[in-house]
Amino acid sequence: MMNIMQKDQNKTSLFFSAILYMAGFFLFLEWLYPLEQITDTSSITVFILFAVLCFVITFLQIPWWASFLLKGSALLILVNVLFFTERFLSGTWFDELLMEMALNADALFSMQWYYLTPMFRSVLFLILIWLMSYLLHYWFVMMKQIFVFVLLTFFYLAILDTFTVYDGDVAIVRTFVISFLALGIANLMKELDKESIHFSWLRQMRVWLLPVVAIVLLASLFGFAAPKFDPQWPDPVPFIQSAAENAGGSAGGGTVQKVGYGEDDSQLGGSFVQDNTPVFQATVEKEHYWRIETKDVYTGKGWEMSEEPDYELQDGGEIALQTFTDQVETEELEASLTFQGNTEIEKLIYPYGVDQVSAGGDLLLDDYAEAIQTQQEGEPAVLTNYSISYDHPSYERNSLREENGEDPEEIMERFTQLPDELPERVGELAEEITELDDNRYDMAKSIENYFSQSNGFTYQTTDVPVPQEDEDYVDQFLFDSKVGYCDNFSSSMVVMLRTLDIPARWVKGFTSGEVMVTGTGDEPDVYQVTNANAHSWVEVYFPQTGWVPFEPTQGFSNLSDFHTDIEESSDWNEDDLLEAEERAPEPPEADTEEPEEEVASAPADNQTGGFNLELNWTHISIITAVVLLLGFVGYKTRFRWQAYLLAKRFNSKPDAKTYQDAYHHLMRILAHQGLKKDPDQTLREYAKRIDDRFATDNMGRLTNHFEHILYRDELNSEQASELTQLWKDLIKRVMG
Repeated sequence: MMNIMQKDQNKTSLFFSAILYMAGFFLFLEWLYPLEQITDTSSITVFILFAVLCFVITFLQIPWWASFLLKGSALLILVNVLFFTERFLSGTWFDELLMEMALNADALFSMQWYYLTPMFRSVLFLILIWLMSYLLHYWFVMMKQIFVFVLLTFFYLAILDTFTVYDGDVAIVRTFVISFLALGIANLMKELDKESIHFSWLRQMRVWLLPVVAIVLLASLFGFAAPKFDPQWPDPVPFIQSAAENAGGSAGGGTVQKVGYGEDDSQLGGSFVQDNTPVFQATVEKEHYWRIETKDVYTGKGWEMSEEPDYELQDGGEIALQTFTDQVETEELEASLTFQGNTEIEKLIYPYGVDQVSAGGDLLLDDYAEAIQTQQEGEPAVLTNYSISYDHPSYERNSLREENGEDPEEIMERFTQLPDELPERVGELAEEITELDDNRYDMAKSIENYFSQSNGFTYQTTDVPVPQEDEDYVDQFLFDSKVGYCDNFSSSMVVMLRTLDIPARWVKGFTSGEVMVTGTGDEPDVYQVTNANAHSWVEVYFPQTGWVPFEPTQGFSNLSDFHTDIEESSDWNEDDLLEAEERAPEPPEADTEEPEEEVASAPADNQTGGFNLELNWTHISIITAVVLLLGFVGYKTRFRWQAYLLAKRFNSKPDAKTYQDAYHHLMRILAHQGLKKDPDQTLREYAKRIDDRFATDNMGRLTNHFEHILYRDELNSEQASELTQLWKDLIKRVMG
C-alpha cells in the first residue's frame, strides 16, 4: 500500500514539475518574441524550435553525453540550413566554417564587435538558449525559486514597451497569468513537501490547482477592466522614431539619421550616427567602388529619378550595362559577395564593368537608374551570395583631356538638368574655379579639388544642417555651412558641373571596405563592407570614353584606376607624373572628424608599428575594472598573502617582534573564521578551545611560547624553526 502511495506521489510531483518547467519555457519565449521588431532578425521560428528541443531534452534528464550530442547536432543542422550552401559536413563545408571562425576570432580579439558575422552571432544565441534550458530547469524544477526570473521578465517587457516600437500590452498580460500560476504551484508544492502532508486528497490537482487558476484569471480580468491612470510622462517612442526617420527636421537644426544605404534621397541633409554593422564580405583582387544606382534629377533638396523603373530580365546572368566605351583599357577580374543576413538591399551590388553574374535568382536591369533588381520566384529578394565577372577599367588621363566630341542630345538633356530656383552664385563659383581650364577633365578635376580645407570645407557627420524651406541644399553647403559628408560634396560637384553644361550624375553604392583577410599568392583579399561604407560619388560624361568616376568628398580617394601614357603624350609634365603615382587618401586634419570610410578602414596604430597613447573611456573603464578586480582579489586573499609574507619574514628575521606579529595574525584569521576570543577567556582557555576544534595541540604550544616571549622578550633560533612550522600547519588547518 505504501509503495502505491509513493508511486502516486512521484507521478504527481513529476506532473507539477512539468507544469512549472513549461511555465518557465513560456516565460522564456516572451524574451524571444520582441526580437523580430527590435532587431534585424527576420524570423525567430528556428530559435523557438531549438528552444523546444533543448527544454524537452533537459526535462527528460537523459545522460549528459546523449544530451550534448542531440543538442549539438541540432545546432549544427540549423546553422547549416541558415548559412551554408555546401553539402553538410563536406570538406568545403568545414573550410568555410574554419574561415568563419578565424574571421570572428580576429574580431573578438581586436574587440571589433560590429565585424562578428551573423552566423557567429546566431551560434552564440543558440548556445545561450541551450544554457537557459539548464538554468530554468534548476530554478523552476530543482529549487522552485522562480520569482527572480519572473521579475526580470516584467522589467524586460516594460523597458521594451517604453523605449522601443514593441507593443508589450498583451505580453505583460500573458506574463502575469503564467507567472502567478507558476508562483502558486511552486509555493504550494514547497509547503506540502516542507510540512510532510500525506493526505492524498489534498495532493489532488483539482483541490487547489483549480482555485489558483481561478484566482489568477479573476485578478487578470479585474486588472484589464479596471480604470487606469493616463500616462504620467510623454511617450518617448515617437521622438525616437522621428529622429530615426528624419521627420520634422526642416527647421535647420539638423536631425540625426543612421548611416547606411537607403532608397529615398529626396530630402538630403542632417547629421547621422555611425553604424559599423557588416553588410557583406567581398573576395576581390582589387579595391574599387561597389555601385548600386544613379539618379538624374536634382530638386534643390535632394535627388529623384526622371522616369519610373522599367526592369528588363537579363538572360543567363549576362548584364547588358556598359558605363564606358571599348577604347578604355580593362582587366578581366572576378569577385564574390557574401551577405551577412542583416541587409534589405534588393538590388545587385556590382563593380564597374560588370559582365556576368552567377546568382541564385533573377536579375532585372533598369537602364535609367542603372540599378539591377534581384528577384526570386518573381518577387524582389535579397540574394545571400553571388559571383561576378567584370572588366575592371583604367582611364587614361591625357585621352580624357583631349576629348572634344559632341555630347548626345539625350545625355545633355538628362544630365545637365537643374532647378529654376538654383541661385546664380552657384554657377558663378563654378566658372571662377574653372576659368583657367580648357578641357572637360581639368575642369572636373578643379571642381573636385576645390572642396579642401584650404577653402573652408570640413568633413563631419554631426551638426550638419538641413536646408530651410526656401534654401537650396547645394547653395547652403557651398556658401553657408561648408560642413557635411559625401552627399553634400558629391551633389555640389554634380550641380556645379551642370551649370557649365557638363553632363554629370550622382551615384550611390559602397566604398571598398576594410581588408579582413589578406590573400597569399594567387588568393584574393577578403574585404568587410559595413553600413559605414555607404557612399555617394560623381560620374562625368566624356563622349569617347563614357562615364568616368570622380571623388570630391574630403578625406576620400578615387577608387577607380587612372593612368598616364607618357610615351603617347607630348606635353606631359611633372604634375602628370605625380598623378600617375599610386593614389593615397588625403590625411585628415587634427581638428576635423574622420569620414565614415576612414573610421571603418583605417588600421589601428598598434598594427602599423606606431605607439598610440590615446586613452578613451573604454580604456579608462577597463583599467578601472582591472584595478578594482585586483583590489577585490587582494582583499579576499589578504590573510593568505599576509601569512606568506610573515613566514618569509620569520625565516629571515626570527626575533620576538616577528613572532608576536605572527601570533596576532593567527588570531585575526581565527576571528575571521568565526572563532574569535571571548573577552572573559584567557589565552590558555582560548588555545584549548581552538585545539579541541581542530584536534591538534598546535595552538597550545604556540600560546606557551608566546607567553614566554612576552615576559622575556627573546626567541632563540632553535625555537624559531619549530614555531614557524607549528604556525604554518595551524593556519593551513584553519583556512582549509
